[in-house]
Amino acid sequence: MTLFEKIIAREIPATIAHEDEHCIAIHDIDPQAPVHLLVIPKRVITRVGEAQQTDANLLGHLLLTAGQLARALGLAEGFRIVINNGPHGGEAVPHLHVHLLGGRPLTWPPG
Repeated sequence: MTLFEKIIAREIPATIAHEDEHCIAIHDIDPQAPVHLLVIPKRVITRVGEAQQTDANLLGHLLLTAGQLARALGLAEGFRIVINNGPHGGEAVPHLHVHLLGGRPLTWPPG
């Protein structure tokens, strides 16, 4: 069971910003920007590189939810959405999740 599955099951505490039937959004415990949320599907998809066509609606829901949260948090100046894939992509938890970052100017390239 991944860390995120334990958070979804309420076995590990987290600061929840949003929850619906498909996903949960929590505040990152090591924020890289003033706003740093993780939008996590309740159904486990290990990583975006392993997603299937049957996951399309859920993947779209995650992005739409991130956009709604950005608007609700007043990130009109801009924000970044990041999905890490695999060890070289910065993936720390093998459970797909969307990082929503904002609240300060974000540079490019990211790292």
